[in-house]
Amino acid sequence: MGVVDDLADKLAQDVIKAMDALGDENLPDEVANVLGASSPSSEEIFRAAVRIRLAERRARAFLNDHVKAAIEAKKAGKAPPKALAPGSDNENL
Repeated sequence: MGVVDDLADKLAQDVIKAMDALGDENLPDEVANVLGASSPSSEEIFRAAVRIRLAERRARAFLNDHVKAAIEAKKAGKAPPKALAPGSDNENL
C-alpha cells in the first residue's frame, strides 16, 4: 500500500470506531465529504476502505453465527444449517 492508502485506511479504522462509539451511522459519509473537499482521490480510497472494513465485519459476524449454529446442530445430532447470506438470493441456488 502507498501512503495515501495507508492514511485512508487508518482514518477508516478510526472513523468506524467513532461511529460505533457514537452510534452515528452517517459519520463515515460526513468525514468523506470533508476529506473530498480537499482531496477527491483520498475520499474515494477512504470510502472504499470503510466499505471493505464494514463488509468484512458483517461477513465475520455471519461466519461466527453460522459456525456456532453448526456446532449446536452437531451436538444435537442434527444436520448443520445451510450457509445462506442474509438478504441474498442464495436460497434459490
